[in-house]
Amino acid sequence: MASYQLPPISGIPALSTIERAAVLDALFEPCTALHTLSVDLLHTKNFESYNQLIARVGAQLTGLSESPSTSDTEWLDKILGAHPRLGEKKVESVQSQAEQAQLNTGGEGEAAKLRSLNDEYEKTFPGLKYVYDDARAILGVELTLSSVFVNGRPRPVIMANMQERISRGDIKLERAEAIKAMCDIAADRASKLQQP
Repeated sequence: MASYQLPPISGIPALSTIERAAVLDALFEPCTALHTLSVDLLHTKNFESYNQLIARVGAQLTGLSESPSTSDTEWLDKILGAHPRLGEKKVESVQSQAEQAQLNTGGEGEAAKLRSLNDEYEKTFPGLKYVYDDARAILGVELTLSSVFVNGRPRPVIMANMQERISRGDIKLERAEAIKAMCDIAADRASKLQQP
């Protein structure tokens, strides 16, 4: 099966609603809540690059996270929760399958610990799924270039970051980190999925 290729950025506004939703699905994860939030944006605004498109979607997500409305944060949590659990055997999106391949190669003890941490994370942050962006977790700094995410990171590094974030227990900071990670992942995917 041929891999999905993003259409030229200049043609995004002319795409059908279904095609614009497919662009969002490829960059982020399939999510009806994200479609509702952002599909019209892709029709009404011209973007010079996929990074600009991703930044604008990120601004929409940040707007939801900063809203005092409970319904806005619930909507955001639906979007943030669309990412698959780390280490799951069945992952819907082709991009996430490739990014998480390394996590499915360890022993059963580590797999059980990862499942336990996923459960603990989701209990601490109801509605969210852990999203890993090692640019800050490993280096403690923001990077402007494409970062490596779960792809290629050993389970112990990821599990230590999960435990740190669970222990911190700050839902607002967790949402902000998840938005940043989702946008960084989307930028990485865009660089891989653009037509030559």
